Amino acid sequence: MSNVYEERATMIAAGELQSFGPFGREHCKNHPNAVNLQLRQLQPASELWSSDGAAGLVGSLQEVTLQEKKRECWLLRKGSSVDSDEMEYDEELYAAGNMVIWSKGSKSQASHVYKAFTVDSPVQQALWCNFGIPQKKKDEKEILEKTVCIVQSSCVNVHSVTGKDFISPLPFQVSNLWPTKFGLLLERCFEHTTVCFSVFREPLPTVFSMLHPLDEIAPVVCRPTGLFEAARVQYVSDSTMKIVFSNCEPSIVMTYDTVQCIHSVWALRKVTPDEQSTVLKCPEQVDTPQGLMPPSFLTTHLRNVSRMDSPGSPFHCHALHNQNRMTSSPGLHSRTHSPSISSMAALSRSHSPGMAAPSFSVAARFNMSYHSSSPRGHSFLPSPNSTANESVLVPEMEPIVPDLCIEQLWSETASSHREMSCQASKVFITSDLCENKYLCFLVESHQQLRCVKFIESNNPSQLIFASVATIPAKDAAPLQDIDAMLVLEANGSLVLYTGVTRVSKVFVPGLLSPTFSLSNHVTHLSTPMDSVSTPAKLSSSLSLLHSLPVGQVAMPSPVSELRGSTKHHETSWLGDYTFQQSVPYIHALRDPVSSRVTLELSNGTMLRITIPEIATSEMVRKCLQAVRFILPKETAMKVLIKWYNIYNAPGGPSAHLEWNLFVTCFMTLMGYNTERLGWTRNLHFEVPLSPVIAPKKARPSDTGSDEDWDYMWCSDYHRQVVFRHACGAVSLESTDTSGCEESLSSTPALHLDPSAPLFPHIPALFYVLHLLYEELKLDELQRSGGRSLVGLLQQLARDLQLEEYIDLYWRDYPSFITTFKESCIIDQAQMEQMQRPSFLRAEPPCVFSWLSSCLRGEEVAPFPYLPGICERTKLLVLSYALYIIGDDNATSVDVSNYKLDSCPNILTMIFQLETEKCNPCFSSRPSCMKPDAPNESLAVKLVVWLTSEGFTLKDLESVPFGVALPIRDAIYQCREQPCSDWSEDVCLLIGRQDLTKQAHKVTVAKGKAVSVTTTEAEEEEVGMTDLNQDVISLIWSQDLRVHEARRLLQSSRPVRVSVVHLPEVSDHEYIEEKENKLLQLCQRTMALPVGRGLFTLFSYHPVPTEPLPVPKLNLTGRAPPQNTMVDLNSGNIDVPPNMTSWSSFHNGVAAGLKIAPASQVDSAWIAYNKPKSPELANEYAGFLMALGLNGHLTKLATLNIHDYLTKGHEMTSIGLLLGVSAAKLSTMDMSITRLLSIHIPALLPPTSTELDVPHNVQVAAVVGIGLVYQGTGHRHNAEVLLAEIGRPPGPEMEYCTDRESYSLAAGLALGMVCLGHGSNLIGMSDLNVPEQLYQYMVGGHRRTHAGINREKHKSPSYQIKEGDTINVDVTCPGATLALAMIYLKTNNRSIADWLKAPDTMFLLDFIKPEFLLLRTLARCIIMWDDILPNSEWVSSNVPQIIQENIGNPVVSEDLNMETLAQAHDYIIAGACMAVGFRFAGSANSDAFDCLYKFARSFMQCLTSATATVTGHYNLQTCLSMVLLALSMVMAGSGNLKVLQLCRFLHKRTSGEMNYGFHMAHHMALGLLFLGGGRYTLSTSNSAIAALLCALYPHFPAHSTDNRYHLQALRHLGVLAAEPRLLVPVDVDTLKPCYALLDVTYKETPWYEETTVELMAPTMLPELQLLKKVKVKGPRYWELSIDMSKGTQHLESILSRDGVLYVKLRAGQLPYKDDPRGWKSLLAPNVNNRNSEVRTFKVQTSWLSAYNPILLWCKRGTTCFYKRDTLALFSAILYECVTQENPEMLPTYIAIDQAVRTLEQTEMCETFALWQMRLVLELCESRVLQHRLREGAQGRGLLLSSEFLPVMKNSADGTLDRWLTGDHVLKSYMSGQSLTEDMLSNMLACFLVYHSIPCLSKLSSTHLEGKQL
Repeated sequence: MSNVYEERATMIAAGELQSFGPFGREHCKNHPNAVNLQLRQLQPASELWSSDGAAGLVGSLQEVTLQEKKRECWLLRKGSSVDSDEMEYDEELYAAGNMVIWSKGSKSQASHVYKAFTVDSPVQQALWCNFGIPQKKKDEKEILEKTVCIVQSSCVNVHSVTGKDFISPLPFQVSNLWPTKFGLLLERCFEHTTVCFSVFREPLPTVFSMLHPLDEIAPVVCRPTGLFEAARVQYVSDSTMKIVFSNCEPSIVMTYDTVQCIHSVWALRKVTPDEQSTVLKCPEQVDTPQGLMPPSFLTTHLRNVSRMDSPGSPFHCHALHNQNRMTSSPGLHSRTHSPSISSMAALSRSHSPGMAAPSFSVAARFNMSYHSSSPRGHSFLPSPNSTANESVLVPEMEPIVPDLCIEQLWSETASSHREMSCQASKVFITSDLCENKYLCFLVESHQQLRCVKFIESNNPSQLIFASVATIPAKDAAPLQDIDAMLVLEANGSLVLYTGVTRVSKVFVPGLLSPTFSLSNHVTHLSTPMDSVSTPAKLSSSLSLLHSLPVGQVAMPSPVSELRGSTKHHETSWLGDYTFQQSVPYIHALRDPVSSRVTLELSNGTMLRITIPEIATSEMVRKCLQAVRFILPKETAMKVLIKWYNIYNAPGGPSAHLEWNLFVTCFMTLMGYNTERLGWTRNLHFEVPLSPVIAPKKARPSDTGSDEDWDYMWCSDYHRQVVFRHACGAVSLESTDTSGCEESLSSTPALHLDPSAPLFPHIPALFYVLHLLYEELKLDELQRSGGRSLVGLLQQLARDLQLEEYIDLYWRDYPSFITTFKESCIIDQAQMEQMQRPSFLRAEPPCVFSWLSSCLRGEEVAPFPYLPGICERTKLLVLSYALYIIGDDNATSVDVSNYKLDSCPNILTMIFQLETEKCNPCFSSRPSCMKPDAPNESLAVKLVVWLTSEGFTLKDLESVPFGVALPIRDAIYQCREQPCSDWSEDVCLLIGRQDLTKQAHKVTVAKGKAVSVTTTEAEEEEVGMTDLNQDVISLIWSQDLRVHEARRLLQSSRPVRVSVVHLPEVSDHEYIEEKENKLLQLCQRTMALPVGRGLFTLFSYHPVPTEPLPVPKLNLTGRAPPQNTMVDLNSGNIDVPPNMTSWSSFHNGVAAGLKIAPASQVDSAWIAYNKPKSPELANEYAGFLMALGLNGHLTKLATLNIHDYLTKGHEMTSIGLLLGVSAAKLSTMDMSITRLLSIHIPALLPPTSTELDVPHNVQVAAVVGIGLVYQGTGHRHNAEVLLAEIGRPPGPEMEYCTDRESYSLAAGLALGMVCLGHGSNLIGMSDLNVPEQLYQYMVGGHRRTHAGINREKHKSPSYQIKEGDTINVDVTCPGATLALAMIYLKTNNRSIADWLKAPDTMFLLDFIKPEFLLLRTLARCIIMWDDILPNSEWVSSNVPQIIQENIGNPVVSEDLNMETLAQAHDYIIAGACMAVGFRFAGSANSDAFDCLYKFARSFMQCLTSATATVTGHYNLQTCLSMVLLALSMVMAGSGNLKVLQLCRFLHKRTSGEMNYGFHMAHHMALGLLFLGGGRYTLSTSNSAIAALLCALYPHFPAHSTDNRYHLQALRHLGVLAAEPRLLVPVDVDTLKPCYALLDVTYKETPWYEETTVELMAPTMLPELQLLKKVKVKGPRYWELSIDMSKGTQHLESILSRDGVLYVKLRAGQLPYKDDPRGWKSLLAPNVNNRNSEVRTFKVQTSWLSAYNPILLWCKRGTTCFYKRDTLALFSAILYECVTQENPEMLPTYIAIDQAVRTLEQTEMCETFALWQMRLVLELCESRVLQHRLREGAQGRGLLLSSEFLPVMKNSADGTLDRWLTGDHVLKSYMSGQSLTEDMLSNMLACFLVYHSIPCLSKLSSTHLEGKQL
């Protein structure tokens, strides 16, 4: 018999042949621009071959084809979209003319346009490129921005998939762009017509990089390798070096040297700091070698001459000095500079995209024109418009730092001149079937494909290049998916290679092989470097071809080709042309994607073919993977190629026969004669062609020849068929064993062929296939594959005489294994030929036995596994080690106690088994169990680890139920007690949809507000309709208080002006009276927006395409009963000028504050909202301030900020300065500091030009400094602000008006800068800050200024005569509040005593009563911990002299009663304010009662006779402050009593009620409903500082009053707001709902640790006071948020609208539907055995999977059986649903089915019994018993306590009944040989169920059957 393993000429068939044309070409024809592009004239190349004569042919090629090729190009790649539904699709990037078409298409979906681009000039190149955007945090991975780059002559258009567009101008002509891992590489176009440079001119860089479209183009440096070049770093400046290839992973670049004619490979990486500094140094070098460029010489050379150079100049170069335009002469270098915008371009890559064109400066830096070639050399003329002062003003900028470096890795070696290659036309990376990687490049001049093998070292950037192999090729293309490449040989045939190993020829249906079978007859052995065919060789080849018979020419021959020989290049394209005028042949290969490639035919048409995969069956794929893993690489490669050729032969097997073919092929290669084995013989008849023989090649024509018959006659296949006939085994139908035995009896003994290639490796192969079998047992979906595999395994085990393995297989499949009887004889000599590895033990590794030993607490040895193949085995073994054994380190990376890598060095690993068994730390005896380890923590560790390994619920469903039960148990424990900050994947695994949704960061949908009285159109005008109505209806479900607040705060409708028309009043007077009344009402209307801004805070997400709706400020009225219009513009009464300017500003702020911080706002949208009419400029100014307060103003471009400020509009400047300062709170941002300093004269240098800055803008800027430097303790600013508090008036009326507001602003700013620092002001001891502030507060002589501004204060004011004393009326408020903020919460009693109210009448006369309020407030917030929420404490702040005399009817004449009364009221108001600050946002009931009492008393005083003593104004001020304090305490709560007070004061519009009081009352109303009830106030230092600014207790007297306090500061209270509303949202309905919470407070000095029960939605206390927040049962799944780990998780929940997802338990109803819980389905005590339980309503999704089971139950044979089954399943269903574990239903049903099958003795495989045994052992395991003893929530295992004993009892009873009588078990245990009849299924079931070891173990322990 001939050797069936010899290599034969093989051929495979390509599939899915279809014609191909780029989709973009068709699309472009329909494009509107197609006429201009003349794309309709594009013709395929086939029409160009019809011209007569060679001249015509060449001419047409030159004139048309080359032009067309330039005009049209395309790229294809594999689709890489994550969110696409398509698993696999192709992407095409097509460029023609001015258009680029990006399209996508797949097998199931036709190609469609994804994006289309049209540019201004012809497209030179289009490519995909990914740019990296570095993140702010170092540990964060940079984000990849996927883009398309379109290259034009002067720029690169970059379009990202996210919609960003960039235009990067090109400073020089580019020849090619290359995508890399880091960005783009640009090759400068090198013109050969360039005038030769002088010897002093250095070469210019030729390769540049661009890491991002907004980054500068920087030169690339290189580090060549060589003996003397190790440390040399230089710019890539060699013009002879061309890039031919770039790759991302690994990051390499391939270049070609056009002079030396060699290819080199370079590693591309980021440049190191050392290399940067080396290349940027300026050494003086005279003798510069080629390629090395000293930067000093280079920068001199790159200095520019003219701004008028054209971009297309051939002398474009890259200047290395940033932003410099330089001219040079031999003597002097004068420089001119253009404005730099590189800093602006680099502001942020995340800014909105735009034109990255660097004005003319960057273009000029790369531009260099050549002027007259004078004999002195090439001198550069100065620029015509350069000026001297430009070079003086602008300093020299930094040189351009290189970003990337290329380091040489490998270079080609050419031994002779004839071997020097031309430039590679195609380069790619491919890998072979054994994972070796090759870099291949096609040298067309030699018709060679050179393959360089490379290995990735430990350092990812370093590649080791090994040998070079050469393959004769005309073209080649890689096929990544099948680890192969397709090679087009010179004779036109397609050959498949894997790496450098030839696989087979590829047969393309419908195409003839161009040289027919010439290659088979003319075998020419040639060296790899053989020369190209000469005409002489060609003519002899052609003559030989003509002398062949026709039949031989037309038909392929079966003569085998010699495997390693390379064919001579028989023909060139000229020779082929004589034959191919009519028959097309393959001209080139292009566009390889996955396993598809395009064939370009000689007639211009293109065909797309698919090369078949190595296997489609998952089983075969896994087996091949295991074979490849264990075999030596050379052997593995041969096996894989052999299989590939057999499987993919033309007319090969169908998919379902793939396994049969694999078994036959595999056993044949191991030496089996598969024709003689009974079970493999039947496989042959299912396979069309025996795989023992290499398949015959498919014929290109239907005509046959005699040679075919000879070939068949002599084949092994013929002999084997004849042999099979002789043996009598003809019948295909005979499957009975008797027939087999008869046929076998007449045959000689079966032997193996020791010459088979896999014969020596049979033991190793058997072992890895056994491990694969164990892996398949752990997957329900692959178990049928395991049954197929066990037939092969049992045969190998029989022949290797491994009895225990056979016993294991028999126990798994008793009825199946007994059908196999044959074994092959392997004699001792042959056994010695086999490489029997030491890891092949006599005892087979069985994963179920291992898991069973774990559960029983026995010692377990490490379990072997195959990396990458047996991943599930590894996962489950380690899971048991962690959870059952309790080894916390089981899943750590460096521990392999429980798994054993079966790698090639497995011998060393196997020897560790002995040492590990002796080592107690590796063993798992019961003594080393860890009962003290908390089981919950192990469950958490297991679940988190499984998630990190990528294990999902879908994977768990395919794990056998017994094996999966411990994992389900751990999951259920975690589900009951989850951690709130677990990742989304963990929450998904434990089945908590609420936590999954929470981790997914989805906010709840906004509900539309529903108004009862108004239409929707009117609502939109009000500006308060964006609150979430669903949440509001839950918080305040009993009344309409929100509607009332909305009514009180609306300012867009006319007010009701009701004036009684008395008879004696004339009509004219009556009109005036109405208008005067309207004017009073307008004072209130104008104050409303401040409160409305607080009410609607952060409630709106704007649409980017629409402007922000701003409600109108309506100052008109309607007079009843005629409803006549009343207007202030009639001229009847005097209206103050600019009355509405500030109210418009507040209206704009209120509108802007609606925008939520999480909204999508960019610079363009902010500018888009700018109004056209100047009347709305004040509103827009307020809008800008609001954007700063909610953090969006940081997105406004710097250019826009400067544009707004230069307009000189006062309001805009105020809003912008305060806005940007608030947005940059506490950042010390230098750009904002510069912006503010321009507006503060004190921060400008003494010699600077005085700017005319409006006073209010100065005030805003000073407060802005305080905000930007808040809490930083910045010395210089503190010194300046300290001086500014007491800034004296200037000589020319400067600083003379509204000095109080400026001094107050300086005090507030100083307080903010030093906020809470107290006495720890580092470096400020010489400033004596507290003493200076005290002096400002009480008065005295003015100190001399030691600061930089002392010159400014020398000249006193000519108007205001203050002398050298301090004006306390101006400085006291600012100094008092500055002291309060500096010593805030420090409890510094000495400072606090300074602020005590005077206790003598004399001293009281010297202080304004208003200042007593400030002092009391300041003193109390310094002594923060002493503030108590009761009236006694409030009264204790009043001095004794006032307390004794205030209510006394007899008063001494020395006492001024008015002074005492005013002091008393202001001190009480100050103390109430302190209580408000201390308990802000807490809704503290004691604080509320105390403050409400004082508010009522002040209201009574207003109506009593004593009001005249104190004064209405003073009483109203105090009442307003107490009301604000009340609102601070109850902020966000919507308290009804406070609302009633606000409503009462809202109605009062006459008398002393001025604009300021209305503002205070409506601010209180806004605070009460802060953010629609979602926000409340914080008591952090920063919040208190903001509230002090906003609630300063001196409100404006009228709408334009800014004398004492800038009105814009009233809005800073927003900075104190924080979201603390927790809103439970049902995860199923996504609707807000009620849920009970347990909120645990930390222990404090005032109270112990306390837990309170709240009904959410509720406002949480300040987070730092909390220890834990827990969602209580029983209606919802419990969820605990622990604050001990930090408040970040809860903060993130609250910041996302406070949405906390909760999930209803089964059978429960929400509180809204069932407040008392009486309607719950589980409330009645239902007997779970009742038949009514079947009507229990559960989620449909749970039951959809189990409907078939219930139907099956109904089809029972008997009524009793049916009733019994239904009752059982009803009980199971009830239990699963009520216990919230519906996933246990399949487990229950599987156990029931297993027991029923066992009872009926129909169990043909013991798989279900194994699972049952694992379940029982888990129930009896120490882990569970320990948990039951501990009584963890009274829960045992997931399974019902009643169900499992019943099932166990049934199984035990069935097996016991089988044991009765004289039994086969005794024979088995005594070791007697058993017949097939005796080896019954029940025996196997008994052995498995009772864990009885195999016979060899029994004999070793001398057990007898009777001892059983």
